[in-house]
Amino acid sequence: MVHAFVMAKTEAGTSEALQAEIERMDAVEEAHVVAGEWDIIAEVDAPEVHDVLGASSSGIQRLEGVLDTKTYISMSE
Repeated sequence: MVHAFVMAKTEAGTSEALQAEIERMDAVEEAHVVAGEWDIIAEVDAPEVHDVLGASSSGIQRLEGVLDTKTYISMSE
């Protein structure tokens, strides 16, 4: 299992709606609106690295209102 965190920058006023949409994605365990450089942090669990890529690039990045993402793969369990 691959554990990762996907940070997302969003358009102003869209974070809460996007958080709910992100949380409904299959590989996403949790998503939180946060203060700081990024607007949302999503926790992803997937069987393989390419599944994390799919959740990030084919899922979160394609949502209307998402401006940028950065994915961090966890090195520990």
